[in-house]
Amino acid sequence: MDARRPLHWFKSSYSGGSGTECVEVAVTEHRVLVRDSKCTTHDRLAVEPNTWAGFVASIRDIPRP
Repeated sequence: MDARRPLHWFKSSYSGGSGTECVEVAVTEHRVLVRDSKCTTHDRLAVEPNTWAGFVASIRDIPRP
């Protein structure tokens, strides 16, 4: 990851509008980072892009509440 380039975090489309269950994602050249938007200074989950793509594909057809 390039330390000079700030991360662009965006909220998941699955996050509710209430602000209580928000997940944010940032994409870098080699990793996809996931964090809790309420605790942005806590640890982040880092996965390879193909792993993230597989995860997203596996949940894409799950009905939203």
